Formats: sequence, structure tokens, C-alpha cells
Amino acid sequence: MKYVDEFRDGELARVLAGRLARAVEPGRRYNFMEFCGGHTHAISRYGVTDLLPKSVNMVHGPGCPVCVLPIGRIDNAIALALERGVTLCTYADTMRVPASGRTSLLKAKAAGADVRMVYSAADALRIARENPAQEVVFLAIGFETTTPPTAIVILEAERQGLENFFVFCNHVLTPAAISNILESPQVRDIGTVPLDGFVGPAHVSCVIGSAPYEYFAEEYAKPVVIAGFEPLDVMQAVLMLVRQVNEGRHEVENEFSRAVTRDGNARAKALVAEVFELRRSFEWRGLGEVPYSALRIKSRYGRFDAERRYDIVYRSVADNKACECGAILRGAKTPKDCKLFGTVCTPENPIGSCMVSSEGACAAWYSYGRFRDEEAAA
Repeated sequence: MKYVDEFRDGELARVLAGRLARAVEPGRRYNFMEFCGGHTHAISRYGVTDLLPKSVNMVHGPGCPVCVLPIGRIDNAIALALERGVTLCTYADTMRVPASGRTSLLKAKAAGADVRMVYSAADALRIARENPAQEVVFLAIGFETTTPPTAIVILEAERQGLENFFVFCNHVLTPAAISNILESPQVRDIGTVPLDGFVGPAHVSCVIGSAPYEYFAEEYAKPVVIAGFEPLDVMQAVLMLVRQVNEGRHEVENEFSRAVTRDGNARAKALVAEVFELRRSFEWRGLGEVPYSALRIKSRYGRFDAERRYDIVYRSVADNKACECGAILRGAKTPKDCKLFGTVCTPENPIGSCMVSSEGACAAWYSYGRFRDEEAAA
């Protein structure tokens, strides 16, 4: 299949591995953060780390939207379903994220709340249209990739004149998180690792383009290489990063040129700008309060805003003290550093969000057994 099989070719992988082995400089350590959870899963699934030189260290980043959603936001959603009697719609992974007191949206559903899994924002809109007597709230999460579909359903709800459809907006922004990791004193105080460069996200970059990363490359002297999600994409991106570090360059390069352009998707960006505006601050799991890192619904479309409709008040809730999810999202620790990983915390019984999401680092390590390979080699 074009654009899939050729990026999983074992012989080409060995060729790239050889080039990487020759490219790294003796005695030098390279720390590269793969921001996106999709890259984390590709690295684990295809054993990419086995093909990288030992001096190249891949660091997990906070690019998992379910993982970075703080507990307090899940608590808000559960309260809407249990106490306000709304029909709450959201994606599958979000339903299993542990909230306060080991509750979750899935457990709220078991307790009688009308919580429904949907595959898209359009599904939530359809449910509202088919049930005019019931107030329907779509719990919207995600980075720039899933924000345009949320904008579309809000515009469509206005066009259809729906009065029972609302959006609880939790969309967050990639560039702000990268800035926070690089410059926030709070993040440095609670732990992170020195980074030499970033593997930039694929799907997000399809929407926003490569231009937003140019600031980081210039201001912080950190190279960024946008990469696709196939194993050869990741390996080629790492090779490009190694070469930039060796040459003292810090530029934005686009390995994923078959899908990403410098300016991104103009239509998608216009839809987002029409419906949403920046929040002054938003809490991320693992990063804390991050200024201008999330979106809210503009007052023009305020009648669809669940936070206004139900006077939602957000309260920060501390993570489980034994769970290292926050440190993993900052790149300060790996899943194997968590005492709960693979014992108390499993995909069937998740303690932290990193084990729940299909893009979470803990889920990747557990599902593909990379931690077992490391233990066997130790």
C-alpha cells in the first residue's frame, strides 16, 4: 500500500540504522523528545529504539490529549452527567480516565448517568438532533488536530437552530506546551531532562503547518523535525536531528513533506479562528498551569458553551501520589520508573491516564512489551 508498506521496509530500516551509527559523534549524548504520543507508540510497536545508537535517547513528551487532561476537568464532566442529568458524549479513551476517588465517566455510566462513547463530534451533534428534549454535552478534547471538527459542529448547531447542544471545550495547543517544557521554572523545578531537539507531531502539523515551530528553533536553539508516524519516518527524523546537532544548526525541517506544508490547512485554521479564542491559562497534567495553551468558545457562540450554560467551576485536583504520569509527560521519567507500572496499574485497571489512552506512553510500553526487553537485556 502506497505510503505505508514502503515506510515499514526492514532493509531500508537497516540502511538508516547504519547511517545513524556513522552519524553520531563518539562521546556525545543526544536527547530528543518525541512530542506526540503517536510517535511514542510507533517507536515501541516497531522496536525503533533497538535500531538507534545507544547514545540517542528518545524522551516521551506530553503529546497525548487524554493524558494531559487534568483530573478536575474529568470531575466537571462527571458532575454534568450525574448531577445535571445531561447526555454526555466523548471519545472512548476519555471515559476510562481515573478521576477523583477512583471514579471515571465509565463508572458514572454504570451508576446510571447517560454517558455515551462517540467516534466523532458529528455523532454528538446527531444525538442532540435526534433527542430534542434532552440536553447533550460534547466533552471536546484534543490538540489542533481535533479542534476543527469541534468548530464545524458548533457552526452546524447554529445553522440548524439547535438549543439542546453544548460543548465542554478542553482543546489544547501544541506550541504552548513546547514553550512550557523549554522555559517554565516550575517544570524545571519538578523535573525534566535536557533536550537537544524535538520530533515534531504529524497530524497537528497537517493543520497548523511547520511555521509555528520556527520560533522554538530560533529562540531556544533547538532543532525540530516534523515526522510521520511510520517507523522509517521516525528514524529519518532522528537522523536529521543528529545531523543538525552535529553541525550546530537549529532549524525546522519537514520529513513529513508528503502531508505537511509550512502554512498548514488554511480552511481548518480559519474555522478554529472563527469559533474559538485563547484562554489566559489552562492546567495540564504534568505541566501545571500553562499560559495561553488552550481554547475557549467565543462569546458569539456562547450559547453552545457548556461552561457558561452550567456555570462550571474548575478546581485543581492533585494526581495520585504513587502515579508517575505527570513526570512521564514531562519527559523526566519513563514508565518503568513508576512502581505501579505493570503491577497495580495495567490497561484493565489504570491508575493514571498514561495507561488509559491509546497514545499514552505507559500503554505503549505495556502493550508492546518494550520494558520486558530492557529488563531481559539488563
